[in-house]
Amino acid sequence: MTTENFDINREVIEIDSNYPLMGCIAFGVIDRGTNVIQIRPTSICCLSCIFCSTDAGPKSVNRLSEFVIKDLDWLLEWIKTVIRFKGVKDIEAHIDTVGDPLTYNRLADLIQMLREIKEISVISIQTHGALLSEKIVEDLEESGLDRINLSIDAINPELARYLSQTDWYDVKKVMEISKYIVDNTKMDLLIAPVWVPRINDSEIPKIIEFALKIGAGKRWPPLGIQKYVAHKRGRKPSGIKEMSWRRFYRELKKLSLTYGVRLKLKPKDFGIRKVRKVPILYKIGEKVKVRVVAKGWLKGEALAITSDSKRVITVVGLRDIPIDSWLYVRIISNKDNLYLARPLR
Repeated sequence: MTTENFDINREVIEIDSNYPLMGCIAFGVIDRGTNVIQIRPTSICCLSCIFCSTDAGPKSVNRLSEFVIKDLDWLLEWIKTVIRFKGVKDIEAHIDTVGDPLTYNRLADLIQMLREIKEISVISIQTHGALLSEKIVEDLEESGLDRINLSIDAINPELARYLSQTDWYDVKKVMEISKYIVDNTKMDLLIAPVWVPRINDSEIPKIIEFALKIGAGKRWPPLGIQKYVAHKRGRKPSGIKEMSWRRFYRELKKLSLTYGVRLKLKPKDFGIRKVRKVPILYKIGEKVKVRVVAKGWLKGEALAITSDSKRVITVVGLRDIPIDSWLYVRIISNKDNLYLARPLR
């Protein structure tokens, strides 16, 4: 299945070599100061999960545009530049979009190209697996993928469809593919459900039992249970209050004792360590000249490129999107080289 098989009802902006590939959370390369580099070739998702922190999928109410990187060579150039700067040889290339990587029709090509970079020791992806098939699994393995982080949020088919807000989502098929990955490939599988209190509480033990039964976690932990966190622009299930971190870890400890598996994970479980970080180019409060090049990811936003063409900037608080115009903006956020700015009036 490709993006042609479901309607996203939004403009899809193709990202080419005219765009810097650092600065926007929705596409490109993200460096958070570890030996893991996040790679985001697309923002598109085929599901509309009720807990989605990025309001992804066909039922999104906040998204204005979607982004797809058209030029793979350009993406690889940016990845190699970041790797050279970090200066280490145990890089994990983690493909984790604000959508689902499986919607990217050149995913296998991307993985194969990453495999050829000698500094990359691990290639992983994060997916809900709705688009997985045996053929796609085989292609991913052949391309050089090491691990699939697969989110299964409920074993019950009806509840799984409710959580995904997608009538055609078939969790039984995803479970069958999970077993196929373990039994027929060298790739590792990590089952990563999102725990949404009061909705899938009773499903979490079942998911743990399933992961252990099929033999997930050959090289890395078999499970990575995620806590539901309410985000400002994300979806918030009606009547649901997120667990505190203290309670979440307390519940994980109980489940760990019951099933004999460690569920509170640490970066070292994945070989993650702090390394040199790409420097921040623009300080908070700094005045920067930018050119608006496209609609933004979310409503009220525009995508802009700095006058030195080094970063993409998301300009917020706009009523109109003045495409191809120059303006001055004030940086209001720059964490991890992800930039938000407001226009100067």
